[in-house]
Amino acid sequence: MTTNNCTKLDEELLTNNNVLPIFYIFTFVVGLILNACGMLCLVNNWKKLRIINIFFLNLGLTNLLFLLTRPFMIVYYFKTAKWTFGEPFCKVTRFSFKLNLYGSIGFLTCINVYRYLSIVHPMRVMGRLTTTRSVVMSVLVWTLVSAQSLPDLFFPKNSVNKTEKCFDTTDHYHAKEYLTYSLCLAFFGFCIPFAIIVGCYGHVTLVIRRSNTMAKNQKHQILKLMTLLILLFSLCYAPYHVFKNRRLYSKVLHDNEICPTWDSGVFIAHQASRSLVGLNSALNPLVYLHVNEDMGVQFRQLLQKCKQMFCRWSNPESSSVLVPQTEQETDSAL
Repeated sequence: MTTNNCTKLDEELLTNNNVLPIFYIFTFVVGLILNACGMLCLVNNWKKLRIINIFFLNLGLTNLLFLLTRPFMIVYYFKTAKWTFGEPFCKVTRFSFKLNLYGSIGFLTCINVYRYLSIVHPMRVMGRLTTTRSVVMSVLVWTLVSAQSLPDLFFPKNSVNKTEKCFDTTDHYHAKEYLTYSLCLAFFGFCIPFAIIVGCYGHVTLVIRRSNTMAKNQKHQILKLMTLLILLFSLCYAPYHVFKNRRLYSKVLHDNEICPTWDSGVFIAHQASRSLVGLNSALNPLVYLHVNEDMGVQFRQLLQKCKQMFCRWSNPESSSVLVPQTEQETDSAL
């Protein structure tokens, strides 16, 4: 099969893709609700969380930055993959996606490391994990993430014939160079943080099991947080990096007039992994539940209020139905 046929297959699969826009709508709505609840809880518990709240605040900002670009991508896919906002804004949208992705990974890693140090080396770090150092670390994460994502702006996001596309990577003619960049980005932006989190998780698990002074509930809460981080990395981030680079490799093969039989399968897997990685902005606020007990209770209460408001909005007649009074209520009323 020739390169042209491979390219036509790409365009046909992208045009007929109806999963991403529906998933983006779900992520946008759920993400806004969960992040709004998370930020409210963060403000209410600012003094209780102390040093780690700086990372939560930055994590929330990366999520909001990502969510604000979702409506444009929803319009793009509902228009059968036709981008009408210009290539510069397409690059800004893809750039903000990378800021969210690798910013989330960076701040989740910082949260994990801080929890690790406070559990395994509490005496050594006493008085050293200050607000100032947390701010410096946050600035460093933003700087590194921006530096990693900046080269993406220099790759074309449209086809050579300037069709109305907005590629999440680049066109076929620059796929080889982009693959090299993408592999480096995956190694430094994902593999190293993931290795740090797994290492911290293993050591914390060992320390907790050997501890006789720590309460069972406290052990359970700590392990739940670290397990959640492992699941986020394994389910949301890992498949995306694997299939994105596999997809880029297939584009490189296209340039050599090779269209592999697994091409369409990798395309579908890549689209599914993009949906999962977009879900991280909605799942990140759940980390708040496992850091502070009071914050978790407040978060659940806010979610319950949102659920009640949605039920009233979706079924206004139910709120106007009179509930019959019991005998006790009638007597008290009299």
